[in-house]
Order: sequence, then C-alpha cells, then structure tokens
Amino acid sequence: MEDQFVNGSVPVAVAARVYGKDASWVRAGIIAGWLPIGKATRKGKLITSLDQMNSKYGRINFYISPKLLWEETGYLWKGERD
Repeated sequence: MEDQFVNGSVPVAVAARVYGKDASWVRAGIIAGWLPIGKATRKGKLITSLDQMNSKYGRINFYISPKLLWEETGYLWKGERD
C-alpha cells in the first residue's frame, strides 16, 4: 500500500480541486489544523496560527501529504501538478 504514494507534496491547487474549494480554504485549513493533510512552514518553523498568514512575514511553504490526502478524501495523487 505505501508504495502507491508518489513522493513529494501534493500541490495546493490539486487539493483545492479535490475538496471543491478555493486554494485559500486549503491553506487556512492546514494552518488552523482542521484540515489534517499537511503542514505549513516558514523558514523551517511550523505555522499554526492564521495571524501568521500575513505575507509581510515572508513566504509560507505548504507540504500536503499524498497519504493523508488519500486517507481524508480517497483521492490518490499520481504526481500531476494541477
């Protein structure tokens, strides 16, 4: 089972399409913790508060786990970008 998951992060746009929501909904859900499919970091530090979303602090990197997305939605990401 493990070997069917592609390495890397599912793009936010793909996750948004799977959920039928906007990319900002996915980002906010990951940061706030109610969408348990990945992590948000800035300069190596975990971002867990929506107050930290302000772009003046720098870019936030999102990692969306292919396995966690599959567990939550049943969608198997095969490496497509969008």
